[in-house]
Amino acid sequence: MSYYLALLFLFGGLGLLIVSIIVFLKVRENRRLEKILAAPFRKDWRTYLNATPYYTKLSVEERKKIERSVVLFMNTKEFIGVGVEVTDEMKLIIAFYACLLLLHKTSTNCYNNLKTIIIYPSAVAFENLQASNGIYTKEKFLIDGQAANDTVIIVWHDAKKEAYHLRHNNVIVHEFAHEIDFMDGEVDGIPPIERSKYDEWTHVLFGEYKKLSNVALKNREWGKYKLLGSYAATNEAEFFAVVTERFFESPKSLKKHFPELYHELEDFYNIDTIKLVETK
Repeated sequence: MSYYLALLFLFGGLGLLIVSIIVFLKVRENRRLEKILAAPFRKDWRTYLNATPYYTKLSVEERKKIERSVVLFMNTKEFIGVGVEVTDEMKLIIAFYACLLLLHKTSTNCYNNLKTIIIYPSAVAFENLQASNGIYTKEKFLIDGQAANDTVIIVWHDAKKEAYHLRHNNVIVHEFAHEIDFMDGEVDGIPPIERSKYDEWTHVLFGEYKKLSNVALKNREWGKYKLLGSYAATNEAEFFAVVTERFFESPKSLKKHFPELYHELEDFYNIDTIKLVETK
């Protein structure tokens, strides 16, 4: 057997082995997911979901779908508590709101790239080191949540209060809006949208973002922009996350003052949140 033919067999065999391993791991993972989905949804979990403003107002089919999504989310992400013990309630509520955003956008399994959720009991202090002309300064700031590609940080003290009532803000919705924004590879206020809808999306959202930024810069005559607040003027990504919060938490007010914004979000999330919160 020639040298080159031997190499061909060697690399061919290695390639076949690698493919076989990949197929084996894929089959094993699919079986694991099937086993998770086959398990019944615990009745005590529904006690928590029933207390949210949304779950009981979903249709029967929507409830079945989001329950499957929640179970998959809880069993495929790593939950880490820092200074707090992670409970079923924490995992369930975070999973519910995360999957609610994508209820009509994806199949049962959502946020495939997300790996870890870190939960703190109360607001977290971080230090930011900045350099200017050789001078280094440390700045401390508090966060209620943070999203960075495959990791989301949630402060449970605020998240729990916001989970069971429509409170204008919702840190879980906010951080997972960032995760959705990042699904196309960039955190820029433009989530994965159809090319045909790109121009309208940027025209409406970035148009309102620029107007808000001008109002925030002057810090007067806020008018309807008070609904969005100054934090939404930080950048385009924060604007998208904040208007997503308002879409789910204050849909009537958002539609009243920003009907075009509401329409774009309704079209993207494929859900009319006003009808949802008003459903008896």
